[in-house]
Amino acid sequence: MKESPLFWPIKLENNTIFCLDETALPDKLSYLKAQDTKQALELIKGMKTRAFGQVLMAYNIFLLLLKKTRSLKPEKQIKVLKTAAQKINQSRPTFPFTFFTAMVLAWAKEAQQNKKNISLVVKDKINGFLVDLRQKRIDQALTLSRLIKDGASILTHCNVSGSLVLVAQFCCQQGKKIRFFVTETRPYLQGLRLTAWELQRAKFNVTIVADNTAAYLMSQGLVNLVVVGADQLAKNGDIANKIGTYQIALLAHKFHLPFYVLSPPPSPAKTGKDIKIELRPEKELLEFSGKRIAPKGAKGFYPAFDVTPHSLITKHITLDL
Repeated sequence: MKESPLFWPIKLENNTIFCLDETALPDKLSYLKAQDTKQALELIKGMKTRAFGQVLMAYNIFLLLLKKTRSLKPEKQIKVLKTAAQKINQSRPTFPFTFFTAMVLAWAKEAQQNKKNISLVVKDKINGFLVDLRQKRIDQALTLSRLIKDGASILTHCNVSGSLVLVAQFCCQQGKKIRFFVTETRPYLQGLRLTAWELQRAKFNVTIVADNTAAYLMSQGLVNLVVVGADQLAKNGDIANKIGTYQIALLAHKFHLPFYVLSPPPSPAKTGKDIKIELRPEKELLEFSGKRIAPKGAKGFYPAFDVTPHSLITKHITLDL
């Protein structure tokens, strides 16, 4: 399978993390550099990387720190890792970083207790986990492809970090012809800039629509199902995803269309009410390409996510980690 660059957008070479700049797409395929935790976290906070890229960034921050702190005593090394974990966890409040950072800290403590080299042990654990994670993301795409019928027209919102390209390729292998309708996904335009770009780049049928077009498409029978991702999955099946997902789920329910979610493992949140919604700076809504497009003095309100209740979800295709 040929992966989209968005499927694995972060890599570590020597002492530098290379991060696919998602804000530069589709104009330019370029990578930004981070050489310490602060620089890496700025890339997350500035949405240079998002969705699955945040997971990879967190692990690569730890890999970089393990290299830089290998000469420290175990107590000091773990202290550095704990500090980094706290900063990662706080970088974007809706994304459940603690699931991943707690895993790394547990590996480090286990190595310390067994009097083993923390850097070597945790590095091997992280790299092994990432190899497994890559395969499970591929398997997740395969599972979804088997639920899609030949001739299906799929509506999607925002971007699922390269997974839809794999889903489409698996459908082709199964002899199915499918097409995509992609919402712009205001205000960052991840659907228009990222999803449409990667699907077109892989030569799949893709049409961009405005965010307020979903009801029309469904009423006219132009779409057969909806596929979205999720930044967080509560234990009861509620999800948090890009703002606008909830209203699309409501419409899918009204028009009796399947609503599938490619989701991460469950977070500690019991229900969607326990998920903290990140409020982004209002200028991200009021400005475009650095230029203000709203009237002077007008205020903006930009929650980055909303919660879709499990009752509106046909099926979760969940990563089993």
